[in-house]
Amino acid sequence: MNQTEIHDYIKHFFIENESEILEESDGHLHIQLSIDMDKALMNRPFYWHYLEKINGIPNPMRLTLITNTNSAPEDVKGELIHFGSPRLHQIFQTSKELGSKSLLYESIQTTGATEPLRPWLLLNGSVSYRCDHKKDQFFSIGLSLITGEMIRDMHDKISHRNFVEKIPNYCFTVSPIIKPKSGIERMKAHLMNEIEKEDHTWALEAMNRLKKDEQLLSAFYDDEDEKPESYYQEREAIKSQYEPKVEISIINGGLFYIHNHPLR
Repeated sequence: MNQTEIHDYIKHFFIENESEILEESDGHLHIQLSIDMDKALMNRPFYWHYLEKINGIPNPMRLTLITNTNSAPEDVKGELIHFGSPRLHQIFQTSKELGSKSLLYESIQTTGATEPLRPWLLLNGSVSYRCDHKKDQFFSIGLSLITGEMIRDMHDKISHRNFVEKIPNYCFTVSPIIKPKSGIERMKAHLMNEIEKEDHTWALEAMNRLKKDEQLLSAFYDDEDEKPESYYQEREAIKSQYEPKVEISIINGGLFYIHNHPLR
């Protein structure tokens, strides 16, 4: 997930959660948090508890997030945010808790004739590569539940469109041919296939480092006929540190009924 994708993601996250963007550049966002976003992100439970107890006037905080130090104004002070930063993972977690599933319809202007809205399944998530180093990659995949076509970077393709929770007037939905559950399995298989095609030199190198540390550990205990408990604990710690893993996490997703093809 590059910095531009992070910028766009958090911008839409806050707009969708009724938090006004007060100031923006290519490298920063200055946000007036809504009450719910202040409660979710700013860790002020005692403030909100006291305010509600005295029936006081709420004063949610403002938050400045810097997504690119090269593009942000020099005088801007804020919190640097990047993939892997605690704040971004907090936003991901909040997104999951507030609504990891959506059913939305594209709002379009019609001339009075009925217009079709076609179903697309959208999944946003990350692929995490773990050993003694780590790397995270963001993905956004859209799948047509009519044709089975799959599109990468789907979030960017439709982020400029306006979606509503009810079917707009003079529109009708096209029934899915592919069931959402089957669609998710297709997307999962696609991700797994893409991961298998990648260069896994990093995993082999991690296993070599694991073996070297295990050999070094064994050398320390060569003189002991029976290995103590500490040996097995240390060996398990080495395995936990170096053993390569690939983890797929879903941030959110939904069923979107779209008028025109996402690439148009």
